Amino acid sequence: QVQLVESGGGLVRAGGSQRLSCAASGSFFNINSMGWFRQAPGGKQRELVAAIRSSGSTNYADSVKGRFTISRDNAKNTVWLQMNNLKPEDTAVYYCHAVIVGDDLQSQYVTWGQGTQVTVSS
Repeated sequence: QVQLVESGGGLVRAGGSQRLSCAASGSFFNINSMGWFRQAPGGKQRELVAAIRSSGSTNYADSVKGRFTISRDNAKNTVWLQMNNLKPEDTAVYYCHAVIVGDDLQSQYVTWGQGTQVTVSS
């Protein structure tokens, strides 16, 4: 069983910065991709914010390009999301996401963190 433990988040003013971290623990062979999704209030769909593969390649939602940076330490199974120039529309619950390769080297599955609230005040 793999666990993703998130930290960071909270209340920040518009224009400010926050850093989220997510560490994976448990038994697995490798993590293909790690990233962050978010779900805004009002029943909106969960959306991809940023993701990074074990190779280091990244992709970002258009709405955060140039403001957010995702990084990863493969040895520590940890991913970070540095969020700069935050806007009120970035307010959401942010969920860590990982694509896990099981110990059998064949199985692959997705696991999620518990979510952390980011609130940006105007």
